Amino acid sequence: MHSTTISFANMHNHGELFANILRARRESFIVKNRWDLPETMGMEFDQYDTPVSRWLAVHDNTGRVMAGVRLTPTTARCGIYSYMIRDAQRGLLESIPQDLLYTEAPVEEGTWEVTRGFVAQGIPAGIRHRVRMRLVMQMMRTSREEGIRRMLALLPSNWGRWAARCSLDMGAAGRNMNMGGIDYQAVWIDFSSQLH
Repeated sequence: MHSTTISFANMHNHGELFANILRARRESFIVKNRWDLPETMGMEFDQYDTPVSRWLAVHDNTGRVMAGVRLTPTTARCGIYSYMIRDAQRGLLESIPQDLLYTEAPVEEGTWEVTRGFVAQGIPAGIRHRVRMRLVMQMMRTSREEGIRRMLALLPSNWGRWAARCSLDMGAAGRNMNMGGIDYQAVWIDFSSQLH
């Protein structure tokens, strides 16, 4: 089991892994969850998959993706878009409620957004926790490399059940809301202690 952080600067070193992340996202969000999202060539993508983002994957030797997330700095700008949670609050996204946060969405260095997190279908229950922990460890490694002090995530509302098991300092950033038949909540993840 391996974990990798992909950027536009290094994706040429990882063969099909970036495309495999987008394929696994399609399976998780379009096929399994039945969300109406952009797709092409068997891959899910959106306006936030830009060169400022990073994509983290847990994968095997063949490049099969077992889990992944996308990280985007809150300072991101691309046309009218910034990052998903902020754009939802600004009313630019119909599928996510505007009142998802308790406070105004931040735009600051050292704060990044976490979206499109998933553990792939078919991962046996016996190793799901190991896969999730591997993804968390890659998030910690990437937070040190990128100088990320905290992350703002949009997660299934059961995040509290596994936060302690994953040794993450997490707290609610907004209300519970149902999106596409799944309960979600915006959550702060503090990585400041990982920067030392």
